[in-house]
Amino acid sequence: MPRDAKDSKPALNEPRTIEATVNLHKRLHGSTFKKKAPRGVRALKAFATATMGTKYVRVAGDLNRFVWHKGVRNVPYRVRVRMERKRITEKKKQDKYGEMYTIVSLLEPESLAGLKTTLVTEADEADLE
Repeated sequence: MPRDAKDSKPALNEPRTIEATVNLHKRLHGSTFKKKAPRGVRALKAFATATMGTKYVRVAGDLNRFVWHKGVRNVPYRVRVRMERKRITEKKKQDKYGEMYTIVSLLEPESLAGLKTTLVTEADEADLE
């Protein structure tokens, strides 16, 4: 049975923004102490790659600092992130990575309880600025 238009997947070559909570605790379970923070950053990149469908992922400095702020061993259990898929403007990088890239940045809500993954629309972004 064919999919309806409303059930189809969104195009991977369009800019979009998603907010999500990433459970680093389950992704780092069983990791050696001295490798937890570096693996946490890699886990965030892998999550963004899988969610946004881009090869090129940049982690913002504030997010990197948040993952590392309690040291290499004591990585936060969960982190709320905003993933923005944007167009690559440089021709060399387009040839290597494709049309789009993702920037992953930190969101600091009061509490992570009950937050769902949400698609941020242009109207929502205008309210934030």
